[in-house]
Amino acid sequence: MRKKNFFLKTGMAILAIATAFLQPLQVSASSNEGGYTYNYDYWGDYKDSADFYTVCKVFTSSELGLDVKLKNPQGLFVDGNSIYLCDSGNNRIIELNRVSPEKLEVVRIIDTINGAQGSNTFNNPTDFAISEDGNMFIADQGNARVVKVDKDLNYIMEFVKPDDNTLDPKLVFQPTKLAVDTAERVYCIATGINKGLIKYENDGTFSGFVGATPVKFNWTDYIWKKIASQEQRAKMESFVPTEYENIYMDYEGFIYSTIALNDDSEKTENAVRKLNLMGNDILVKNGEWPVQGDLYWGSGGGYEGPSIFTDVTVMDNDIYVCLDRNRGRMFGYDDQGRLVFAFGGNGNMDGYFRRPSAIDHIGHELYVLDSLDNSLTAFVPTDFGNLVYKAVEDFDQGKYEESGAAWQEVMNQNGNYDLAYIGIGRSLLRQEKYKEAMDYFELEYDAENYSKAYKQYRKQWVEENIVWIVIVILALFLIPLGIGKVKSIRYEIDTADIFIAGRNG
Repeated sequence: MRKKNFFLKTGMAILAIATAFLQPLQVSASSNEGGYTYNYDYWGDYKDSADFYTVCKVFTSSELGLDVKLKNPQGLFVDGNSIYLCDSGNNRIIELNRVSPEKLEVVRIIDTINGAQGSNTFNNPTDFAISEDGNMFIADQGNARVVKVDKDLNYIMEFVKPDDNTLDPKLVFQPTKLAVDTAERVYCIATGINKGLIKYENDGTFSGFVGATPVKFNWTDYIWKKIASQEQRAKMESFVPTEYENIYMDYEGFIYSTIALNDDSEKTENAVRKLNLMGNDILVKNGEWPVQGDLYWGSGGGYEGPSIFTDVTVMDNDIYVCLDRNRGRMFGYDDQGRLVFAFGGNGNMDGYFRRPSAIDHIGHELYVLDSLDNSLTAFVPTDFGNLVYKAVEDFDQGKYEESGAAWQEVMNQNGNYDLAYIGIGRSLLRQEKYKEAMDYFELEYDAENYSKAYKQYRKQWVEENIVWIVIVILALFLIPLGIGKVKSIRYEIDTADIFIAGRNG
């Protein structure tokens, strides 16, 4: 089963990809003409889907009641029902209170701090974070620092350029994105530093770089560098890690990071990484397709190249949503790396974007910041989306029957939704209904889960039929033995009769 599915899946994947490359414009056109929400099936074909999210409201400067209009906003951070928006072009941070998805209230505008050693104002703040103790951290890019203040905006300390002799002394420290853990250690991304995330201890000490991306290189250039002279090597392009684009720390303390692309024509299968404390990538990638956004792309409408994930947010059910700044789309993946939904696009209509820059969530609601349109869009799940979330969360909570029922309803609403079949199979597997689970996994060519179900079904079948198995084995052993013994006895009797008859004669 495993080998059969592997070769079948590989062949069909190659065929699908070859078709896409032979007809890129046709694929792109079909994608644009389809529904707002879509997914990819097992074969990699584009499939329309029931909408997972709907636009609740688009908040502009006037909607928020701001006297000074938003200008090039770059960062977004959610803490409970508080939303912090980095209005970078106006050198300020706006704190909003979420009353409901349709109503956000301005709580305060943060544009100065108290008692700073350097400037008391911000210069192009690009990101924001709050620790569990309520202290605030701001990536103050123009002032070359990450500044830490308390809830009353009193200056505590700042984090400056790392003291590392491998960095160019002329490099200006420009922090762009940051995350803070429970111990108030700071993880930071800075322009021009590609050694990984910059890590600071809670006392401001630089403690090294974490999670540098794997170096990519061309084998021809690598071999040539080995035989080239020193002058030739100096003129050749260096093999260096790729810079991170953004980071997000989930509720368990793992850091999700998105990777920037140096070449728009490059397609990466590692666009998202999940880093542990050691900086190792532990992101699960059991989906049929890589975590990379769109599988195919054309060059229509002035947009070309792969999806570029400019930000990521992670919900408590381990579904993470990536924001594609290239085509203005959102891609949601589950904890196994399977695509849950994809929707969005570039444009001026509600639910579309001109230059998306940041994403965050409150519960299942999504909030997306547009730096060119100067707006914040609130998305709420549809009934279909809520049903999928219920199925996922019921399973995580051990409510396997409820999860299976929810997945069944999802399948009733959208028969092309592959995750519903897999979800039903997984819920049946946990209910020890292995034979039924195998049927659903077989429908979706899920060889890995099919093998798990088959292994358990085989074990269950043996346990339920062990008595009959023993009887059959004993019968296969004892019956021939008994027959042989009977034949032997009959032979002895027959020979004894002949012998006696001979003596009497």
